[in-house]
Amino acid sequence: MFTRPFRPADQVAAGPAAPATALSGHDLELRYGGRPVVHGVSLALEPGRATALVGPNGSGKSTLLRALSRLHRVDGGRVTLGSPEERSERDAALLSPRQFAREVTLFSQSRPAPQGLTVAEVVAFGRHPYRRGFAGPTDEDRTAVDRAMGVTGVRDMAGRPVGELSGGEMQRVWLAACLAQETGVVLLDEPTNHLDLRYQIETLDLVRDLVEDHGIAVGIVLHDLDHASRVADTLVLMCSGRVHAVGAPADVLTAENIGEVYDIRVEVGVDPRTGRLRIDPLGRRDS
Repeated sequence: MFTRPFRPADQVAAGPAAPATALSGHDLELRYGGRPVVHGVSLALEPGRATALVGPNGSGKSTLLRALSRLHRVDGGRVTLGSPEERSERDAALLSPRQFAREVTLFSQSRPAPQGLTVAEVVAFGRHPYRRGFAGPTDEDRTAVDRAMGVTGVRDMAGRPVGELSGGEMQRVWLAACLAQETGVVLLDEPTNHLDLRYQIETLDLVRDLVEDHGIAVGIVLHDLDHASRVADTLVLMCSGRVHAVGAPADVLTAENIGEVYDIRVEVGVDPRTGRLRIDPLGRRDS
């Protein structure tokens, strides 16, 4: 069963809290295939807050997230890491891959399903930044892996070969590997893709748990605007590689902003029961 992470009622004891870390991009200029795709964008992912990036296809949101994770070259500007205890920010480019991976983890859209490995072995990939040479897993590694499998609902599949899993199941296994990394910053690129309705909502709840219960800085790319408004403290609406609007979801996801960026008419309201935004796109057949 997909359980909420690290709560006192869980059967697995909570692990050590990840250090509070902020990840920031400053005036980022990014290219893709030699073509400029992000133009002078700045943003900060802060501890205990979820920042959602939304926008149409080609707006640069996934490229921006990959640049923050050091998987996409930065042609201009810089990416920095900092914490409340630090007086100055550190240039992320100067950290070793192992040092960076102990502070930032990325859940990417597409990852292969490794053949010949079990679910538990794949989740254990998340502990790689903490391994020393050819040493085997420590008790801390085993605990982190078991905890991550528990909160993502894959513990019962621990011994199954990943080649037998569905796309949605594999999605949760990779998410567990990211959580096993136990970093202060978690980046998620379309984490609800390939998931059925239940696990889409459970994944969004998991993001809120990471933010509210553990002070993690979360950056998340989403296509679904309702999902974004549900999970985000700060919402960044992108268009053509630039920030069109940024702020609280209710201030950014207006009918005017959505219409300008997506070129479609919408009605935006508030659900009277939940208090959440409700976005209703209007097609040609809607009066």
